[in-house]
Amino acid sequence: MHLLLIEDDALVASGILAGLRLHGMMVDHVDNAQAAHHALGMRHFDLAVLDLGLPDEDGMSLLSRWRDAGHELPILVLTARDAVEDRVAGLRTGADDYLLKPFDLSELVARLQALHRRAAGRSVDLIRHGPLCFDPASLQVTLHGNPVELSRRELLLLQALLHRPNHILSLEQVQDSLYGVDDYIESNAVSVHIHHLRRKLGPRIVETVRGIGYRLGEAGA
Repeated sequence: MHLLLIEDDALVASGILAGLRLHGMMVDHVDNAQAAHHALGMRHFDLAVLDLGLPDEDGMSLLSRWRDAGHELPILVLTARDAVEDRVAGLRTGADDYLLKPFDLSELVARLQALHRRAAGRSVDLIRHGPLCFDPASLQVTLHGNPVELSRRELLLLQALLHRPNHILSLEQVQDSLYGVDDYIESNAVSVHIHHLRRKLGPRIVETVRGIGYRLGEAGA
């Protein structure tokens, strides 16, 4: 899961970044509306966490601009504005969820996972794919009931494939799922992660669609 965090308070942002990364999420952080708009135009994100009190533009205005432009990215508003009319306005403007500061990190994680689950059309967190089971909350993977240890980026790759099981992901979409904006990406990095995933979860778990990209295949031998 690749998130865009839009938060101008450096201390709050630092805590959120550390907590979400511990839960296996890829997070890019920006501290103003202009940088957020630029990031959304450059990369694919699964979710966004939006603070409303931004220095260069009110977050509600940014949210409205994005929705008017047709951006369907699930957005969780994270703000200290606790009035009922603010929460109603945020939801009516296009926010998918609204969480008040101060907040508990575990609640933020649960809400983000719920948004990601609903975006994929699932009703439960646990993802089953043949003999493969993946729990996004605990980041545990089992194959035929046996636990499988995956690296952080292998987990991100698997989650990206499971999130869109009937779609072909381009190389750029896969890279966006695995790497942040400032990460250096070696030319064969994606191929290496796919190789390791095939070795651990079966040679057909990732299908290569020549000239187009990759899609989820069968798990197991």
